[in-house]
Amino acid sequence: MKKSRTLSFILALTLILVGINATNYVPTEEAAVKEIIMDGYVHGAFNELNPEAMAETFHKDFAIFSANGEEISRYPISNWIEGTKRQKENPDFDPENNVWEPKFTNVSVTGNAASVELELHHKGQHVFTDYLSLLKFESGWKVVAKVYHRHQ
Repeated sequence: MKKSRTLSFILALTLILVGINATNYVPTEEAAVKEIIMDGYVHGAFNELNPEAMAETFHKDFAIFSANGEEISRYPISNWIEGTKRQKENPDFDPENNVWEPKFTNVSVTGNAASVELELHHKGQHVFTDYLSLLKFESGWKVVAKVYHRHQ
């Protein structure tokens, strides 16, 4: 009986320790979403102008949506990536003047859907509030849409 209780105790303790250890190594979905936003959006599209990181982060059907009178303007990812390449290749481009500071104001994840509200600051000024929608595919999280507000 005593041997059985000792064995049960050791088994329970092992399961608890394995569970605690696993939570330390497995990133949460929220952390995974933040990481992809930092890598492919903040650094890819802004700070580092990395079109390869953008292509990995954004779904091929991604678009930025904005109001144009009573119509919706759609700016596809292919155009944005090409513009990023041109900007980076421009001899007048100054990377030190292209530093953007992000502030996550909300990250919400439910199953395979996520939304991110992100402020972008440039030289201490709050320039954009972005609303990004993400879906989790077999290959991982992808940004599928963006709407934004530009602050004056």
